[in-house]
Amino acid sequence: MSASTYRAVTVTGRRQFDLVERERHEPSPGHVRIRVEACGICHTDVLAVEGLRPDPSAPIVPGHEIIGVIEALGEGVGPAWQIGERVGVGFLGGQDNACEPCRRGDFVNCSDQPRTGTDVDGGYAEVTYARATGLVRIPPELGSLAGAPLLCAGLTMYKALLSAAPRPGALVAVQGLGGLGHLGLQYARALGHRVVAIARGSGKAALAAELGADDYIDTTRTDPGAALQRLGGAAVIVATAASGASMSPLVPGLGRRGQLVVVGAAPDPIQVATSDLIFGERVVRGSLTGTAIDNEDNLRFALDQGIRSRNEVFPLSEAPKAYQRMISGDARFRVVLDPGAGDSRGSSPG
Repeated sequence: MSASTYRAVTVTGRRQFDLVERERHEPSPGHVRIRVEACGICHTDVLAVEGLRPDPSAPIVPGHEIIGVIEALGEGVGPAWQIGERVGVGFLGGQDNACEPCRRGDFVNCSDQPRTGTDVDGGYAEVTYARATGLVRIPPELGSLAGAPLLCAGLTMYKALLSAAPRPGALVAVQGLGGLGHLGLQYARALGHRVVAIARGSGKAALAAELGADDYIDTTRTDPGAALQRLGGAAVIVATAASGASMSPLVPGLGRRGQLVVVGAAPDPIQVATSDLIFGERVVRGSLTGTAIDNEDNLRFALDQGIRSRNEVFPLSEAPKAYQRMISGDARFRVVLDPGAGDSRGSSPG
């Protein structure tokens, strides 16, 4: 392969992966070309990999937890960004700064914002292209393999907790002890809350405590809503499991004006008794990641507080196996692709 080409993993239909060689080209105006150093595999990648796009027959490169180095600038990008600068790209690929939400400062809900790895090619590749408004500056002390999952999974938990704004020391619960949940416990602890982990089975209690939980609720042995009320009622519950049925019993566990913040996209609905919302004035709402500058705040906070993603690393050529590892739920806890690695599986620091 020459310097003018790069490898990328595309997907069509449902899980039809293909390792292809592509030509490098100059980035479009307002965009940059990035040499990828790491790309996390996120559950949201199902949109591309499982054929849930409007046209699954069109090849797409999945992946939106990207860290790499800028190697070319499109027209109008400089001087804010420079060749050789280390940057990240998350799920939201950069606002257009022109639509009504942007004009009102609501950049997360920009109506013309690409979803990286779903609407436009992402990071299962040696090279990717990104809109400059979506770029995240990476602290020099943060390793690419260790940091990639923080760009989506980390930001998701960070923003969910910040937007709920519980007082310091408030009871905060994190439902699920997977790729999102293991980070959520660390963020909640670092933000100064009393932390409760909610998961299935008693075998996860010790790990939850190690990650920052003060209390552990095993949903196979007790009703989580009742258990939370015995602890005083939660100010915030962040629900990460991709199951509406598992979220429904959490609402009665909220304290007065408590919030159930949903970040796990589930195929089934959440069922809520109206009385559980009215009495106590409880709220159920969603939280959608954050902006590029939010992500820079998130990375700095994670570094300062010692928040670390626990990752399994695969080479680019093993992207289908890496995706299967993630979607099976067997990964502990995030999966990251290393485009510069050989064909033997390893593990990352952190």
